[in-house]
Amino acid sequence: MDQIVGWLARHNIALSTLVATLVLIVAAVIVILLVNRLLKKWLQPAVARLGLRPDDIATIVRVITAILWFIALMAVLDLWGIGIGSFWTVFVSAATIIGAAFVATWAIVSNMTADFLLTVWRPFRIGDTVELLPEKLKGRAVARNLMFTALLEDDGCVLQVPNNLFFQKIFRVGRS
Repeated sequence: MDQIVGWLARHNIALSTLVATLVLIVAAVIVILLVNRLLKKWLQPAVARLGLRPDDIATIVRVITAILWFIALMAVLDLWGIGIGSFWTVFVSAATIIGAAFVATWAIVSNMTADFLLTVWRPFRIGDTVELLPEKLKGRAVARNLMFTALLEDDGCVLQVPNNLFFQKIFRVGRS
């Protein structure tokens, strides 16, 4: 036992913090198991009343369990002196960056896939007149790249139409 206490002292770990952490984890396990059991018992009548499936109840229980484990983790981190405020800042920042990356990636991949499908199916060719409905955007197709199709309007302006828009809108083609 003295060796353990000596090791903890060398690494600046208080025995009381370690014991409190173990107690917190054991308490979290017990509470989460009880909450899971009670949730399943309380939500069972909702299957017939609300038309829920057993899978829906399992999903609800899993989400609540994950939230409870997250709260327990935050409590342990606070116990060890790790500021929860800074953790939240890092977590929210990372989630924002990941979300923005997914949106940007989706837009790029969507337009590139649409370009490939426009190349394969050829609903219009360079030189054809294309009109997007109901916006009434109309012009002669003069170029297409992985992201955009360029439509030259009668007044000389060039519209850069995202390629995926041709799969979301109705368009009319006039052959030249």
